[in-house]
Amino acid sequence: MGSVVPYFRQLFGKEKKKEEERHLRANDRPFNLSYRYANNAIKTSKYNIFTFLPLNLFEQFRRLANAYFLFLFCLQLIPQVSSLSWFTTAVPLILVLGITAVKDANDDINRHRTDKQVNNRRVDVLVDGQLRNEKWMNVQVGDIIKLENNQFVTADLLLLSSSEPLNLVYVETAELDGETNLKVKQALTVTGEMGDSIDKLATFKGEVRCEPPNNRLDKFKGTLTLDQQVSSLDNDKVLLRGCTLRNTEWCFGLVVFGGPDTKLMQNSGKTVFKRTSIDHLMNVLVLCIFGFLATMCTILAIGNAIWEVKEGSVFTAFLPRENGIDASLSSFLTFWSYVIVLNTVVPISLYVSVEIIRLGNSFYIDWDRKMYYPKSDTPAQARTTTLNEELGQIKYIFSDKTGTLTQNIMTFNRCSINGKAYGELFNSAGQRLEITEKTDKVDFSWNQLADPKFVFHDHSLLETVKDGNPEAQTFFRLLALCHTVMPEEKTEGELVYQAQSPDEGALVTAARNFGFVFRSRTPETITIMENGRKVVYELVAVLDFNNVRKRMSVIVRSPDGRITLFCKGADTIIYERLHPSCSKLMEVTTKHLNEYAGDGLRTLVLAYKDLDESYLGEWRQRHHEAVTSIEDREERLDEVYEEIEKDMMLLGATAVEDKLQDGVPQTIEQLAKADIKIWVLTGDKQETAENIGYSCNMLREEMKDIFIVAANTAEGVREELHNARRKMCPEAAEEPTVIRSRAGLFWLQKTQSVQDEKVDGDYGLIINGHSLAFALEKNMQLELLRTACMCQTVICCRVTPLQKAQVVQLVKKYKQAMTLAIGDGANDVSMIKAAHIGVGISGQEGMQAVLSSDFSFAQFRYLQRLLLVHGRWSYLRMCKFLQYFFYKNFTFTFVHFWYAFFCGFSAQTVYDEWFITSYNLVYTALPVLGLSLFDQDVNDRWSSRHPQLYSPGQLNLYFNKKIFVRCMMHSCYSSLILFFIPWAAIHDTVRDDGKDIADYQSFALLAQTCLLVVVSIQLCLDTHYWTAVNQFFVWGSLAAYFAVTFTMYSNGMFFIFTSAFPFVGTARNSLNQPNVWLTIFLASLLCILPVVAFRFILIQLRPTINDKVRHKVRKEALPAPPPRRPPPRRISTRRSGYAFSHAQGYGDLVTSKRFLRPLKSRPALFIQKDSVLAQNEPQHYRTISEEPEGSMSP
Repeated sequence: MGSVVPYFRQLFGKEKKKEEERHLRANDRPFNLSYRYANNAIKTSKYNIFTFLPLNLFEQFRRLANAYFLFLFCLQLIPQVSSLSWFTTAVPLILVLGITAVKDANDDINRHRTDKQVNNRRVDVLVDGQLRNEKWMNVQVGDIIKLENNQFVTADLLLLSSSEPLNLVYVETAELDGETNLKVKQALTVTGEMGDSIDKLATFKGEVRCEPPNNRLDKFKGTLTLDQQVSSLDNDKVLLRGCTLRNTEWCFGLVVFGGPDTKLMQNSGKTVFKRTSIDHLMNVLVLCIFGFLATMCTILAIGNAIWEVKEGSVFTAFLPRENGIDASLSSFLTFWSYVIVLNTVVPISLYVSVEIIRLGNSFYIDWDRKMYYPKSDTPAQARTTTLNEELGQIKYIFSDKTGTLTQNIMTFNRCSINGKAYGELFNSAGQRLEITEKTDKVDFSWNQLADPKFVFHDHSLLETVKDGNPEAQTFFRLLALCHTVMPEEKTEGELVYQAQSPDEGALVTAARNFGFVFRSRTPETITIMENGRKVVYELVAVLDFNNVRKRMSVIVRSPDGRITLFCKGADTIIYERLHPSCSKLMEVTTKHLNEYAGDGLRTLVLAYKDLDESYLGEWRQRHHEAVTSIEDREERLDEVYEEIEKDMMLLGATAVEDKLQDGVPQTIEQLAKADIKIWVLTGDKQETAENIGYSCNMLREEMKDIFIVAANTAEGVREELHNARRKMCPEAAEEPTVIRSRAGLFWLQKTQSVQDEKVDGDYGLIINGHSLAFALEKNMQLELLRTACMCQTVICCRVTPLQKAQVVQLVKKYKQAMTLAIGDGANDVSMIKAAHIGVGISGQEGMQAVLSSDFSFAQFRYLQRLLLVHGRWSYLRMCKFLQYFFYKNFTFTFVHFWYAFFCGFSAQTVYDEWFITSYNLVYTALPVLGLSLFDQDVNDRWSSRHPQLYSPGQLNLYFNKKIFVRCMMHSCYSSLILFFIPWAAIHDTVRDDGKDIADYQSFALLAQTCLLVVVSIQLCLDTHYWTAVNQFFVWGSLAAYFAVTFTMYSNGMFFIFTSAFPFVGTARNSLNQPNVWLTIFLASLLCILPVVAFRFILIQLRPTINDKVRHKVRKEALPAPPPRRPPPRRISTRRSGYAFSHAQGYGDLVTSKRFLRPLKSRPALFIQKDSVLAQNEPQHYRTISEEPEGSMSP
């Protein structure tokens, strides 16, 4: 049988073999279709019109509770078993299924709408020798398509040709990695020669063999075979779906992966169904309740059997048994009858109420104006409505850096020239002034070529340059000459710099505004405008950057024949190569660098050296020999570079700000006070990540130590982690203590947890991607986890998307704590889906992370409000709701249990059937919803002011198994009072007129009235925050109860529906008696007084953090928003951060004669006025390459 199913699947095309290699041929659809590759249509929806009902019902009945209520409904259809009408279960069940189905249908309709919008986009496809405008969904693997400027890339394409020199194209990868800087891609020369010739492209028959579909954004391996010539393909030759073509008039590409096979969709992955810890606990509790229910029913069934044998025979004269029914069968039927009667221990309304509460709290997030970002018109959005209370339990946050913590905008903030610092403002008393938007800006209108978006506030620097200060002029001349920036002059005077890194763009733009304008370059020359005068420098050599050198230099010859080497790089590197005469200047500059580093700025040191002609001639000969050598080329080049880059003269230093998003340091500080640990997982380089760590106050000077793990071997990584752990906690055991336990439904899930180890003081950990790869191996995972969790801050650099997810999974597996991942690009999707809660940053950085997230907003600072306000409130409300709900339902059900001992275990209900139906759906539904939607212990401002209020949620103190047992005990006590007080009060009691009122119907009315009054008072005690809605719900529900009761027990209803309303006249006969109201008062007092006394004693002896803050709230006025103060000056003793996100090889590229465009003006490529790039933010530079090799975009 096992072999038959696969055979039929294969026969009907259901089974698809796993793809090991992709083989496709250009312009040959029949050949490519034979492989049955996916077309370019995407489908994220779950249902269609035919499958919705069966699939949705199947999914809903997979929930234990729904299946249980369906079983109860079937039981109620059996007359011999049921003592309740079928509608008491059918109506709530249909209501629950209907509400959930409507919600699921609405979500799926939105997914269908999004899919349709994307699939119906248009693109030019080469079909039968001509370009046709086709829908995206009709594009096939092997098709050649034409893209134009500002178009989205349709599928994963092999770039064939472009309008740009050297077959380059520029793409914006915001959808993939959250970066708005432009990246450069380059086609093969063999395909680039086709240009835009339709005839050549139509006859192109290249064959591609490449890797199968995968989610690795940074790697691609394959070959192109054309005319028996094989060319290698890598990631630089591929355009990925989700990118946008920029600054390129047109390009042609060959579709390699389409639709679901594209790397974008592969990264989206399968949507993970996330459930909260309360959901998991509820499943366990419901299972326990089922066991408890079965136990109660068994006890009562045994009681029925005993009663039938001892007492039942007496009643057979009045109530003869049906044929074939004896005591044992009666006991068996009684068991199932009590399953129906006592089913309210798990009422179906519980699940309806939970969904409504979660939906309501989700709307609060959507409607919160304090989380709305007006600049991009982006509100916060709860994309998942089932995880709200989890937001109140987060222990670990995993954050991306670029676009999440930072804006990916570089600004030239300060500089030090010849020992004098510029960029800060001071008042007459010498105090530092805070720079705001209202601060007076330097006027650059005198410079026609100045960038209007450049902002600087220190007027003294411009005056120094204008006065002809030689050091200041050399400083900016260096910035204008020593770089690999490519200029583009779209119209006369409108310069656009395409910088390989945003740092370089910021420095060249600063030089431009201060009068040293980089205008154009050729392979042999650099043209700059020096204070309006055109100067052409001969470019003698470019000494390129690499990760070891940490510097770059250019050698130029000025028009007057002076030869100069200009160098910029990391301070530690440059200082070693300075002339001894610079020692005093170096001390002053170092002081400035430490100040800049203290403020989290990215710094570079600038130096120069004059060369004579004869020495340069000899050096160029040695340089030529090194460049042309075959063996040890890199080492020989380094030696030649070292030889000339010495005895340089120090000019000064630059400080560039990698702009943080507003409020990031304050947000991180508040979250840290809430005992939330923040780990930064970034693809950026170590220096950059470290700088941001200091800027965000995650890394601080007062930390005892900051460990850097950067070993290149497994043993080296283990030793570094081990040494760090021993330093933090010398007495810790060598091997971790792993606690193994079982959890989940039926306790089938095995869990492992590693306890936190106490550390004296704060520590930080920085670990590189290659070291992290070793640390994540199974035999070293726990060492990494132990060491990292001892640290207050963890920063992982150069990590891949997969490593981000692995780190999250590691913490989830062994810490049993709630995790949250926040990011903004497709490279964060795996991390976002791996965490318990995924948050996407929306805005100009792209939407891929948002589409996979559970919550989204535009700025990182809103995370504080999401967790400390909305998350905490949601958790608090849900826990209060569950405590109260279980209390009121157990109390309701236990009264049935006690009544069984007085009704011969006959499964007779103690309440009226209509009260049983309405109790959870009408009488107690709205008050508990009011509590769960509006209650708050303190308001939002106090919540933010006291982050410590968040910690009880992390420890799960408000609802757990212990509190559940306490609820049951409380309910048991209340039910005893609510049964025996009315029973004793009404037993042998007569009315004022002497008539007997000790009948079943009067007792039922008294018991249910006492119950409703007591649970209403209990709700009032649990409510901290009263609103008009709460008041209306509580008093309205009580009023509705009495109104409905008098109506249903009236003569009119009895005459119309005699069998359905048998309690005729009971209400008016009972509720007009003083002793009945006295009984209600006495029962309520006995139920509520112990609760009030217990809570009073608890607050006096063991007050919680909530009690303390609420006491403070009553005594103090509402806290005012914190005043804006300029950040205090922080002097850093560490070496300043190196600010150069550069890639090796660009020196060769800028001196390539084939690279440069013809010097002609071109029309503006950004026609759309509302485009993000058209309305460029201040100094927001577009890079034309990725980070150094092996990096991942953060």
